[in-house]
Amino acid sequence: MPSATATKSGAPHLDSKMWNSTDSRASTSTDRTLALDHIGLIVPELATGREFLATALGITRWTPVTDDPTLQVSVQFGAAPGQPLIYELIAPFGEQSPIANALRSGKHILNHLAYLTPSLETSGDHLRASGCYPTGDPLPALAYQGRLVQFWISPLRFVIELIEKPGHIHPFAEPESAEAGK
Repeated sequence: MPSATATKSGAPHLDSKMWNSTDSRASTSTDRTLALDHIGLIVPELATGREFLATALGITRWTPVTDDPTLQVSVQFGAAPGQPLIYELIAPFGEQSPIANALRSGKHILNHLAYLTPSLETSGDHLRASGCYPTGDPLPALAYQGRLVQFWISPLRFVIELIEKPGHIHPFAEPESAEAGK
């Protein structure tokens, strides 16, 4: 069981060691340990998102753009040099893109937390038992070489993406100049 300490409010705070995948306390026989892959941000255009993240957060390392007709989105992953946090920019690809409503309403722009899993079925069963429900069936994603992804809504009303590709590494390119990423 993860250790807990009390915060000033008296609420328990889980020991950060719980999230370390090498810590035996974080794993059970059902292996519910998930590795955070990225934070998904919806943008009207990838170039607009790249420009903002570069200026505001120093995000200068980018993967190639992936246009995915199955998921109806264009995606690109970015990170700052030497930083582990990865951002996914998601822009519409086609008129029927599932993110069009979020762009129109301005809601759910900070869209999801994505986790790598060795088993979509096992992790999905765990999320379902935790009160989450899927937004649809698993689909192949080109950004993960056709491996399956599935989105879930949590009881706290945030979106979780499961990616059945454990150990995935994004192929970032280092910036060559101030014009990189354009």
